Amino acid sequence: MEYCAPCLLGLEGLLANELKFCGIGNVRAENGRVLFSGDAAAMVRANLCSRLAQRVYVLLAEFEARDFDTLFEGVKAIEWSDHLFEDDAFPVKGGTLDSALTSVPACQKIIKKAVVEKLRQRCHTEWFPETGGVHQIVFRIFKNRVSILLDTTGAPLNKRGYRALSNDAPIRETLAAAMAELARVRPDHTVVDPFCGSGTILIEAAQKALGIMPGMNRTFAFEAWRQVDPAILAAERERARAGERHDCRFRAFGYDIDEASLEIARRNAELAGVGDRITFIRRDINDYADEWERASVITNPPYGERMLDVKTARELYRVMGRKFQPLPGHSYTVISPDDGFESAFGRPADKRRKLYNGTLKCQVYMYYK
Repeated sequence: MEYCAPCLLGLEGLLANELKFCGIGNVRAENGRVLFSGDAAAMVRANLCSRLAQRVYVLLAEFEARDFDTLFEGVKAIEWSDHLFEDDAFPVKGGTLDSALTSVPACQKIIKKAVVEKLRQRCHTEWFPETGGVHQIVFRIFKNRVSILLDTTGAPLNKRGYRALSNDAPIRETLAAAMAELARVRPDHTVVDPFCGSGTILIEAAQKALGIMPGMNRTFAFEAWRQVDPAILAAERERARAGERHDCRFRAFGYDIDEASLEIARRNAELAGVGDRITFIRRDINDYADEWERASVITNPPYGERMLDVKTARELYRVMGRKFQPLPGHSYTVISPDDGFESAFGRPADKRRKLYNGTLKCQVYMYYK
């Protein structure tokens, strides 16, 4: 089977490496997504273990289509009986951009009609009750290139199951995990977030350090599919548990000026299984002081588009520049959409990486020298 794992723009290389490290084969990074091949176990493992993917799709077909007849025939050519039982539900959703086919509802109807027509030929029946497991069909049409997919995931993979509550401007879990990856968090790390909010960056860093897979406490769409043996998920969960490292020395510290956010962070950390690894303290950035021989600061400070006006945000960056001094064994990883960050911080980053937080272009500034 061919699979497609979409991700935030800028994370393609990191996601490809992550999937390879998980033992998944034939991994290819493309713009905004990573493709891979494998059996049902590879699909289950990607859903269970990826910290960076948004979803995992079965990639059924890709073809050019500029009119509805071509779209119909392209969808009808797929062997749908390989993927659907007669009573399975198969709703259709998707989108189109910069293409001749502009009407999403019309595309939905054509695709649904093509699937039904193919199933009628293979199953020799006229009626499909759609009372079984939901197989969400997804279409993407970009510059007349059509992708037809099946969603194996359900709720997006950033929905880990631990963030029942959040503050007003939480960072997406996948982006927080990417920052932990860029900061090279390891099992013996000390990680600090002086603007921790609801604790997402520290939780993702802790789970990475302890080897806790992000999908351990959630369900997936494929669990309702009779085509996927439940024993595969059970085996992959057991494999994931065997790789956890609860004897490591990882510690984390989160600071924020808002006590309500800190209470949310404590609750989230407990739900994520890392509450004993993270200490949350009410503290202003002006009172920040380095207390560790070695530490990695990873943070998403307030910024103009999010919580502060640009002038106030840059004042905050200046304070950070004074507090985050170059020290042996210390690194600082900061995400911001402000092109003036380095100037306000007071020194250029040792390395930068462009990422997108949704549609918002950001830079991850890394200081380690």
